Amino acid sequence: MTQDVKTRIRAIIAEQAMLEPDQITDDATPEALGIDSLGLVETIFALEEEFDITIPFNANEPEKSEVDFSDMGAIVAAVEKLVAEKGQA
Repeated sequence: MTQDVKTRIRAIIAEQAMLEPDQITDDATPEALGIDSLGLVETIFALEEEFDITIPFNANEPEKSEVDFSDMGAIVAAVEKLVAEKGQA
């Protein structure tokens, strides 16, 4: 399950960043990938749609949110947590 979720997240992020999924590393930040704040919002919408989850509105501000979107590893962990809480993967 985990690898499938991670693969799907990488594909969404790669599409937003106009990169290949294998160019997305776990420590890559959205900024380093060329994803601006609007792009991050679009990414969040795409992740919500892909996994049928709700990502807190302020996910792009980790100090104000339970969800950390500061780098790829954090994004994967956050989405996996939300998917697990929903009870399906």
